[in-house]
Amino acid sequence: MKTTTTLLSAALLLSTTALASAETIRWARAGDALTLDPHAQNEGPTSALAHQIMEPLVMRDMEGTIVPALATEWGPSEENPNVWVFTLREGVTFHDGAAFDSSDVKFSLDRAMTEDSDYKELLASVKEVRAPDALTVEIETNGPNPIMPNNLTNLFIMDKDWAEANNAVKVQDYEGGEDTFAAKNANGTGAYKLVSREPDVKTVLTINENYWGKGEFPMEVTEIVYTPIQNAATRVAALLSGEVDFIQDVPVQDLQRVAGTDGLDVRTAPQNRVIFFGMNSGDDDLKNDNVEGKNPFADVRVRQAMNMAINRDAIKQVVMRGQSAPAGMIAPPFVNGWSEAMDSSSKTDVEAAKALMAEAGYGDGFSIQLDCPNDRYINDEAICQAAVGMYAQIGVTVNLDAKPKAQHFPLINTLETDFYMLGWGVPTYDSEYIFNFLVHSRDEKYGSWNGTRFGDADLDAKIEALASETDLEKRNIMIGEIWEVVQSEALYVPIHHQVLNWGMKSGVDTIVAADDTAKFKYFKMN
Repeated sequence: MKTTTTLLSAALLLSTTALASAETIRWARAGDALTLDPHAQNEGPTSALAHQIMEPLVMRDMEGTIVPALATEWGPSEENPNVWVFTLREGVTFHDGAAFDSSDVKFSLDRAMTEDSDYKELLASVKEVRAPDALTVEIETNGPNPIMPNNLTNLFIMDKDWAEANNAVKVQDYEGGEDTFAAKNANGTGAYKLVSREPDVKTVLTINENYWGKGEFPMEVTEIVYTPIQNAATRVAALLSGEVDFIQDVPVQDLQRVAGTDGLDVRTAPQNRVIFFGMNSGDDDLKNDNVEGKNPFADVRVRQAMNMAINRDAIKQVVMRGQSAPAGMIAPPFVNGWSEAMDSSSKTDVEAAKALMAEAGYGDGFSIQLDCPNDRYINDEAICQAAVGMYAQIGVTVNLDAKPKAQHFPLINTLETDFYMLGWGVPTYDSEYIFNFLVHSRDEKYGSWNGTRFGDADLDAKIEALASETDLEKRNIMIGEIWEVVQSEALYVPIHHQVLNWGMKSGVDTIVAADDTAKFKYFKMN
């Protein structure tokens, strides 16, 4: 299916005063999806848009429960415990009318395991994907994988024939700046079809009249107009004036204003996401500091000092207006392996941090560049600005470089940043996801978001062993042991767990999903 592009500027869109019809929802948030290629970028707003158009085998509903999507049944094979068997939904078609079957699933999962895929860690234990018949898929893993369905909730299925016809078999190399047909076009099985897309300006979707889920979901939203509005004041003004119906990121300074406006609601929930700083601890020398021939972050005492210098309570009260929960580990409370003791372990102690800096030979401090996004997380740039002052107290001069996420994230993926902000949600609700992406050494299967350059062969082996450990009690002990290393090595500086504040017209009926993904087929319009 080819799409058309509507050349309409954001300014013109926001000047529109016509109210949306009951079936149309005008949706805005700070940043756009980075791409439409379903396997190129494992990033929240990107997968949120994809969820409207495409579908995985299983998905999480708005309450976070795993429910059937393109698969109706699944379970381990009775003959081979290393194999998960998925029974596919009958009668499903792609938006262009092509029939969906197991060949599309095999193609998509094989594609998601290739080098440029940002989802390969989720399938790292997979040995082979098979399609024995049109409605059956077998996923064989290297040893029994107890949480394979958890890993599939954001792995979207493409039409194999469509991909081959449009030279989209290969995953887009997003970090390399590649542009492909699949980056701007989509042919899914989802509840909504792509009508037009102009990146960073506007994306329009319309209801899929042939959707298999009609009658199963409310499907009251028949058109979606998605507009990224980076500027917080402009975004709120659009909601207040009625130019948009729903924004996912009400700025904390505007919560009372929005909630106090007739006809508007603010709905709040804890998010399955933690915000933190990453440090390049693996290189012999840093590119973005003023220390020649050495890497201050290679010394665990410096990393510990960087952690102790952050005043999380001050960030919560001043920057976040109370809308955050200070974090001591890079796992949200939703996640298996989260520990209250670890999460409350980060304490502010400037004097102790100074002592550690002096002990490590950096009593006079050093300077370092902090790379930060300015359109991805709640008050992301403001958090980084606050950290600048906090680090100055221990002699570390931080030069802040804030830029849109489309330019920020490739710095991490291509190892061009030494000190950076990142936020991490955990769709599997299990620590293995965190370890695979953020702790394991970088190789062809793991560590694509590990910008720390940290690597430990023994720890890697423990992480990989999680995928095939079916004794859940033993597995949880292993998870705890890995967390102890992550904490003792101070690989990251946890900041806080985000709190979601969705703003919307009172007639929009939805709960707030912990993964910050609005699945509009569940919405009702009163």
